[in-house]
Amino acid sequence: MRSLPMLDLHVEYAYMKPDIDAAIQRCLAHQKWILGPEVGELESKLVEYLGVQHAVGTSSGTEALVLSLRALSIKMKGQDYFDKADEIITTPFTFTATGDAILRSGATPVFVDVDPKTYNIDVSRIRSYLKENSSKAVGIIPVHLYGQSCNMDDILEIAREYNLFVVEDAAQAFGGMWKGKKLGSIGTLGAFSFFPSKNLGGFGDAGMVSTDDSEVASIVRMLLKHGGKDKYNVDYIGYNARMDTLQAAVIGAKFRFIDEFNARRRQVAELYTEGLKDFKGIKLLEILAAAYHVYNQYPIGVIEGGRDELQKYLKSKGVSSMVYYPFPLHRMKVFESGRSKAYKELLHAEQAAQSVLNLPIGPLQTRENTDYVIEAIKGYFN
Repeated sequence: MRSLPMLDLHVEYAYMKPDIDAAIQRCLAHQKWILGPEVGELESKLVEYLGVQHAVGTSSGTEALVLSLRALSIKMKGQDYFDKADEIITTPFTFTATGDAILRSGATPVFVDVDPKTYNIDVSRIRSYLKENSSKAVGIIPVHLYGQSCNMDDILEIAREYNLFVVEDAAQAFGGMWKGKKLGSIGTLGAFSFFPSKNLGGFGDAGMVSTDDSEVASIVRMLLKHGGKDKYNVDYIGYNARMDTLQAAVIGAKFRFIDEFNARRRQVAELYTEGLKDFKGIKLLEILAAAYHVYNQYPIGVIEGGRDELQKYLKSKGVSSMVYYPFPLHRMKVFESGRSKAYKELLHAEQAAQSVLNLPIGPLQTRENTDYVIEAIKGYFN
């Protein structure tokens, strides 16, 4: 029986093996494992690629979010953490790190519902909330879910109107764009993840903060090294959140392939969309005309026959699939007991958590395997 993983990292490594092996060998030669030259080299590549003034390597995408928010608190309020009264608006349909980073920065997450067409944050809901509660809000974290940009024009317009910062959670969207501008370069800051399953992934955890704000970038660099320019005489409550030299080397080697790989992901997605677009049992998400979608994931909404049942059937056919995400954030224990706020009912996020299934997608996935997944889905419903 065929066995099709969500993402075949073995095939990717074989494709890039000479570049990756050479990068690792250079690290073995110089033995500079903490903030070695590869970290600065990768930061420089990303500054040029994203079109920003600063890119700061971190130990994970989660820490990239936390460091961004902590740095903003220090700049805006002159204190290590936001106050609980400070509110940061975000989506409930995302990985827990998005909301957890808000809690770790001292602020309160405010969850507003998602757009049922894209499952990205519903901008009209942001505006409605702010009309009623603008005095407490300090920022917005839009999540470019599955690799597709949020409507950044409308989000930035709202941010300017209410004097809010915007931290783009671009963990799933490296190389994605909004109207030709790279995600992570549009808001106040961008936060990236280089987790191995991401479309630009390392051989372990790593992340990146991007920004044009020199003061914030400087604070982020202090925070990731225990909170000071001099680690023996620190200014703020900091972290040990540096990017590993070895991860920077691997990511730097893979970076050469990112545009090619994103284009290949888009080709696989086009095959899925063409094969499933007229099928009544499932719902395909809308692609915004201004967005360059990089398809870190390919989601479908299962509207007939049961999402979990379809997943079991695909598994019986050797096809892997994943549920991103089975629980919206406002339903998690960590966000209960007054730690967060939900603006009105979050029905679309609830529906997404019960119906979305993510199909295998990777830059080197063959047409044969993609067609096999499509036929397996059709076989289930037939």
